[in-house]
Amino acid sequence: MQITLPEAAPAIRERPLAGKTALITGSTSGIGLGVAEALAEQGAGIVLNGFGDPQTIMRTRDRLAMEHDVEVAYSGADLSDPAAIAEMMAYARDVLGPVDILVNNAGIQHVSPIGDFPTAKWDAILAVNLSSAFHTIRAVLPEMMQRGYGRIINVASAHGLVASPFKSAYVAAKHGVVGLTKTVALEAATCGVTCNAICPGYVFTPLVEKQIEEQARAHGIPADKVVTDILLASQPNKRFATVEEIGALTAFLASPGAASITGAALAVDGGWTAH
Repeated sequence: MQITLPEAAPAIRERPLAGKTALITGSTSGIGLGVAEALAEQGAGIVLNGFGDPQTIMRTRDRLAMEHDVEVAYSGADLSDPAAIAEMMAYARDVLGPVDILVNNAGIQHVSPIGDFPTAKWDAILAVNLSSAFHTIRAVLPEMMQRGYGRIINVASAHGLVASPFKSAYVAAKHGVVGLTKTVALEAATCGVTCNAICPGYVFTPLVEKQIEEQARAHGIPADKVVTDILLASQPNKRFATVEEIGALTAFLASPGAASITGAALAVDGGWTAH
């Protein structure tokens, strides 16, 4: 007797963030784009933000939407301008609905001894790396608290936990991001809103490539020596983290399983801050 087995049901892809809207600053490349990929894969609608070639950005937007079957919008807001940030937040709400997941990732860097550090660079780094996170959080937090749900994830840095020479503005800003994270977590703790900071060590991105060039000039050594003797000297696993690793952690922090994690500064640094 021939037995006919029923056909296996098609696998259903779990998308725990379906129906959620995620806004990620600085997401046209590097860590931010990796985060956008991870959240879109989990079903979240995405608002991209950042600078770059307009055609490349539109291709990225269209690819994310098609590959992950989610809505994807883009804002080119300058995060050093509070008025532009306010417009971006209003645009996100108008196009995709209230922001459920806010990822503050945008960052810039300048490397210089503090005595020679240009004041304009100091102001710009604090504006983009720290103040922009305040402005985006301020725009969404009251509504998140009212709805009883929200996930705020700030991409800080291992330099939000420890310092390195020649990076006074970056280190100050990232320490500020960790402090802001803790404050928001406490204010929103009873409202279903979490706020956490991810503190990567060195992730190979365009920002880090630029740092390698600047450090090589500052120290007068070849670029490969900057990688082995400076950047990864304090990173015990001796490798760059990947944007996919940061994206995976962000997706977890945005998930229901992370509902009791708040106010944390989570190091993804290959053991750097374990020293």
